[in-house]
Amino acid sequence: MAADLDRALAGKHVVITGGGRGIGAAIAAAAAAQGARLTLMGRTRAQLEERAAALRSTGCEVHCEAVDVAKADSVEAAFAAAARTLGPVAVLVNNAGQAGSAPFLRTDPALWQQMLDVNLTGTYLATRAALPGMLAAGWGRIINVASTAGEKGYPYVSAYCAAKHGVIGMTRALALELAHKHVTVNAVCPGYTDTDIVRDAVANIREKTGRSEAEALAELAKHNPQGRLVRPEEVANAVLWLCLPGSEAITGQAVSVSGGEVM
Repeated sequence: MAADLDRALAGKHVVITGGGRGIGAAIAAAAAAQGARLTLMGRTRAQLEERAAALRSTGCEVHCEAVDVAKADSVEAAFAAAARTLGPVAVLVNNAGQAGSAPFLRTDPALWQQMLDVNLTGTYLATRAALPGMLAAGWGRIINVASTAGEKGYPYVSAYCAAKHGVIGMTRALALELAHKHVTVNAVCPGYTDTDIVRDAVANIREKTGRSEAEALAELAKHNPQGRLVRPEEVANAVLWLCLPGSEAITGQAVSVSGGEVM
């Protein structure tokens, strides 16, 4: 990385929802390497604190907040506590998400609502909590970790696809609303990535089809023209790029990190 970009996030407060594992943990490591002060948010405090301890050992200042992103009061309390501890949020990474699968006619209202609540409403609530501080500072970055499921369809995940399409729609609308405010809003859309969500999908395929783990993994990897799963660090690099100097003209975009699956 160019020398003038070294520690480009020094002193900036970066909040990452779903920051305790997988893509969120990779984003946290990338932001820490650029000097950011971090708030990791997620449902399980012990998992967050474990990740925070590893980051603190590198000299990063890290705060943790347990939060249910689907609940407005939980989000408001978590962001208020984060701001009291590390100051206004400069960068928000909406990474928390869930992926539930079922054929459409077996997608009951509870599953439908859960996918919307966590993936879409959670993104809205966190953004609403962080945005006033960005506007007051005259600078901010909002990156929504969506999915290729927000850019195309997949069978058996209609609720998840609907929610992630909604995330991209909100991203585009808010980017236009904030275009003159020095706050950019983008989505990063990973394909199948080597995370717990994909491992759960592999287990589901094995249970329902009797295929081996290797066969189930191959079934998911075949969507990627490169014939592999995306690595969390590759998603983190895309997120980081959208925060660094030189990315100011990038807003309202859905950046696909999928080996060419979506073009």
